[in-house]
Amino acid sequence: MPEFADNADVSAAKSAVRAAALARRRALTPATREDAAAAVLREVLSLVRRAGARRICGYVPIGAEPGGPSLVGALAAEAEVLLPVLRTDLDLDWAAYAGALSPSARGLLSPVGRLLGVAAVASADLVIVPAVAVDRAGRRLGRGGGSYDRALARVGPGVPVVALLHDGELVDGPLPSSPHDRPVSGVITPALGVVWLTRLDETGWMTHH
Repeated sequence: MPEFADNADVSAAKSAVRAAALARRRALTPATREDAAAAVLREVLSLVRRAGARRICGYVPIGAEPGGPSLVGALAAEAEVLLPVLRTDLDLDWAAYAGALSPSARGLLSPVGRLLGVAAVASADLVIVPAVAVDRAGRRLGRGGGSYDRALARVGPGVPVVALLHDGELVDGPLPSSPHDRPVSGVITPALGVVWLTRLDETGWMTHH
């Protein structure tokens, strides 16, 4: 879609940061990945319980992504979990997780069940997203398809959007960004736990940029 096309300079800058972050992830030892997954999972579950979230939009971590293979099952023990299904136009549909996953486009794992439509993300109390890097202003760098930027545009007002990261992937300097990029409310890293990047409002939820 044209509105999600970066100019050449921004696209090149994003690609460079993304490549470096993914190379660092690939270099992590299995033990480091396992420890990171356990730490991130503990923080995610603590956040879900504090927030009292009843419906969560999450995702299935693959490869070296933080959260590990136990993330979805652990979330499903706490709340209803909706998982993304990648559409041919690269937007995200959603389906409820009921214990079964199947291989889908781009090496992802998707839930088996009825599709709920792209607007289902608006019904979530908490949205958990993948990222390869996030800066202190909440700018999120993903895999480059623009799918989550489309989806996050539909998130309800005041609903926290939290990215899961490895240590070192929350960066101080500004990440390259485009007008369509959607910020996250906070991140979770193994060492830092939950780090909020936007202000709490009077209800205790996050105030988005």
